[in-house]
Amino acid sequence: MLKFHTEIDVDPVVLELYELEVTVPRDDFELEVARTIQVAKSGEVGAVGRARELYRHFGLDPTRVRPSSEALLRRLKKGEPLPRVNSLVDVANALSVQLQVPVGLYDLDKVKGDELVIRLGAEGEGYTGIGKEHVNVAGRICVADADGPCGNPSADSARTMITTETERAAWADSEEQIAVMTRRLDDVDDVALEHGGDVHATQRM
Repeated sequence: MLKFHTEIDVDPVVLELYELEVTVPRDDFELEVARTIQVAKSGEVGAVGRARELYRHFGLDPTRVRPSSEALLRRLKKGEPLPRVNSLVDVANALSVQLQVPVGLYDLDKVKGDELVIRLGAEGEGYTGIGKEHVNVAGRICVADADGPCGNPSADSARTMITTETERAAWADSEEQIAVMTRRLDDVDDVALEHGGDVHATQRM
């Protein structure tokens, strides 16, 4: 079982997803994509200020490096499409926009060691981001495994990214939003992904 702990003042929960069958973007998820675009344009989304406050709590300026949830929202408001990646990432992106909460997704078969740690990045730490050359996490909130940082609330790493080969994944978020997202997943996962195994919350160590 995956273990995780925090070295900073946050209280997240990590969902472990098993026996996943992640597919290429599915046509039958288009209704959820359309719903996400509609609520983004109407402003009927979660409070943007919650993620911003998390950044400010650790001395970060959320207008310089934005939470991924807000970055996606701004993209949709400008008329750009919601990125379609694969069935699991598409679900995470849609719910992240709707609830305005950054979501961390990690392929557990690519995570090094048996533990994820939420901490502040050390000087010089960073990683190759998904579709990005380099993500600097020095002094910023990050998720790390035995090999170092692999994600943060603005951008996850290419090293542990979700693909159609992913069979086990970790979904990291706050306890409050995990509860909301779990209810929403019940609404959308039938058309987004199939998992025949268990989904459960890993407790903080």
